[in-house]
Amino acid sequence: MSEPEPVPSCTTGEIAVADLLDRVLHKGLVLWGEATISVAGVDLVYLGLKVLLTSTDTVNRMREAAASPPDGRNHHAG
Repeated sequence: MSEPEPVPSCTTGEIAVADLLDRVLHKGLVLWGEATISVAGVDLVYLGLKVLLTSTDTVNRMREAAASPPDGRNHHAG
């Protein structure tokens, strides 16, 4: 009786990418950068970049946390 062929597993790189993507979607990632194109010391083009990458669930949690008072009590509740 022969043993069944092992199921191929994910490589470490694939697992690391999946874990990284899960963390980015759960915690969020902010990319912020600037670039200026200039010729002879004269600025011609300025590019500013601000990107937030996260899941909508995480954004909603962040929005609720920012809206609640620092002591954690909800003053709008009756």
